[in-house]
Amino acid sequence: MEANSTSKWCLLCLFLIWGVQLTQCSVTYDNKALIINGQKRILFSGSIHYPRSTPQMWEGLIQKAKDGGLDVIDTYVFWNLHEPTAGNYNFEGRYDLVGFIKMVQKAGLYVHLRIGPYICAEWNFGGFPVWLNYVPGISFRTNNEPFKIAMQGFTQKIVQMMKDEKLFQSQGGPIILSQIENEYGPQSTNAGRAYMRWAVEMAVELGTGVPWVMCKQDDAPDPVINTCNGFYCDYFSPNKPYKPAMWTEAWTGWFTEFGGPIQQRPVEDLAFAVARFIQKGGSFVNYYMYQGGTNFGRTAGGPFITTSYDYDAPIDEYGLIRQPKYGHLKELHRAIKLCERALVSAEPTVTMLGGYEQAHVFSSKSGDCAAFLSNYHMQTAARVRFNNMYYDLPPWSISILPNCKNVAFNTAKVGVQTSKTQMLPTNAKLLSWETFSEDLSSANDDSEFRTVGLLEQLNVTRDISDYLWYLTSVDISPSESFLRRGQHITLTVQSAGDALHVFVNGQLSGSAFGSRENRKFTFTGKVNLHAGRNTISLLSVAVGLPVGLKGERMNLVSPIGVSSVDWMPESLFARSPQPLTWYKAYFNAPDAEDPLALDMGSMGKGQVWINGQNIGRYWTLSANGNCTRCSYSGTFRPKKCQLGCGEPTQRWYHVPRSWLKPTHNQLVVFEELHGDVSRIALVKRSVTYS
Repeated sequence: MEANSTSKWCLLCLFLIWGVQLTQCSVTYDNKALIINGQKRILFSGSIHYPRSTPQMWEGLIQKAKDGGLDVIDTYVFWNLHEPTAGNYNFEGRYDLVGFIKMVQKAGLYVHLRIGPYICAEWNFGGFPVWLNYVPGISFRTNNEPFKIAMQGFTQKIVQMMKDEKLFQSQGGPIILSQIENEYGPQSTNAGRAYMRWAVEMAVELGTGVPWVMCKQDDAPDPVINTCNGFYCDYFSPNKPYKPAMWTEAWTGWFTEFGGPIQQRPVEDLAFAVARFIQKGGSFVNYYMYQGGTNFGRTAGGPFITTSYDYDAPIDEYGLIRQPKYGHLKELHRAIKLCERALVSAEPTVTMLGGYEQAHVFSSKSGDCAAFLSNYHMQTAARVRFNNMYYDLPPWSISILPNCKNVAFNTAKVGVQTSKTQMLPTNAKLLSWETFSEDLSSANDDSEFRTVGLLEQLNVTRDISDYLWYLTSVDISPSESFLRRGQHITLTVQSAGDALHVFVNGQLSGSAFGSRENRKFTFTGKVNLHAGRNTISLLSVAVGLPVGLKGERMNLVSPIGVSSVDWMPESLFARSPQPLTWYKAYFNAPDAEDPLALDMGSMGKGQVWINGQNIGRYWTLSANGNCTRCSYSGTFRPKKCQLGCGEPTQRWYHVPRSWLKPTHNQLVVFEELHGDVSRIALVKRSVTYS
């Protein structure tokens, strides 16, 4: 099919403006770019996930994205948040998808709506609602009728909501793209290929009036555009010559896992990657993430993904600008926009300028000219001759010449100040600490049942709790030789879960946990048994997906439920902190408007709530990695540039100001191991530039 035949994919609508003027709205594409209302566009986009921040933060985040040179805001749609039980929907508060999109529209930006509804995103259960797992006969993401019925129902629900609010560009709204599925990949099975084709047909038949994309789907059938995700996408070509090259996830950093260091991506390399993509003919770049936000509550998936989803993004978890990443990318966007007419009108002419140096030149029939001069050497700078002029290129860099003469930008030359963040004390004091200890026999109630062997935890908890108790007993004869010799015996527990705490006769005997790469682990430890009956209690803990804790069933985290037990005043605390303990205190909101966080560095592992809102899981596990060096040059991969080795992976936990009252805010902490609550502090995040 020829490029001009793409008119068959042109999706048009006509609507009245002020009841008089007739205006044409359309989104289509050719081999060069998306075409919006007849204009080919180079578009920069950024991922901002609405539930990973608060509605009170959205406007500021969107405006900073616009000020940073973005044209589009990209977000997934989170099925498990919106349909927590089958047929019951929630679009309130942080889940107000329509409100978020309208805020983007108000700012004058477009939207890429990635419906999925599988999203991955280091999100619990990949965004699927857990109830889906128990639909009879279901098999996920394949040619399975129960799954397809559920997926189609939710996709139709979201599309109809957007149509009702006139949010598609074909209706005059901001949504210019939608995504179906997510990183499914080419399939070798008939069932997989049939499912992929069905997903495309189902989506297209919904009649959104805007193109659909599928990321990392090289065999995506027409009219869907297949797109690229990765650290680099200059190697990528769409599967048909009449489709544009689109990069739906340009990874700005990487996620963090408990026990690992912070992964950082130098902005020089990120800018180099984007310029490489554009000079090869790419026309759409989405930064994943542009603002990562926070995995509030138990939403972090993975498993072992931290509560912070900062991602080393241009806007940090708290909504503050991260320099020089934000400013350097802003300058990159400005330089590329100066080249836009040439980029969307011509194919590049490539000329070798040396062993590692190239020139990509775009010359249009109307006289526009833009050039990209690149040096791929990782260590050595180069001086090149282009159009009878000389240009100096740092290693691993690209210079952009919007008029084929003057350099507007070089990816390795950063002229932006660097931001330095600090966590500073506030005037908020945590007062009136009280405690409530979990009873190790708390599972001995109506939720107890008997079974042989360990269970699949998700099947038992249905993901309403991270915690599952196993209780057993063993009778020891007084004549056992190890008792006479005063020895301890070895207890071994094999687990495929995330973490395990072992209690013998009410005392913590030890803990063990896996990792994101290897979830299976074995607890082996000496335990103290006595003659007669001994009780062994195992607390299995999920870190990323009502049988759980007594405190959960009594709703101790709620300002209402907190009064349902007798809390012990601070003056009666045991001298040595005990595991599985609930703590409660109150505080007044601090002055000023700086972003806030809880300093949990003195604690072990657990969860924390403020005024009934779950801040997330905390775990002060030390980061193990290699933080000795970092260079922007050379191919970037996770672990190349690490930060925070030997320190807790995450010490500070974001507290949205909108969750606070002026006075008498309730803080509830559940500590699984040991910790010193007297050293928990509410701090503010401050940023300076140098």
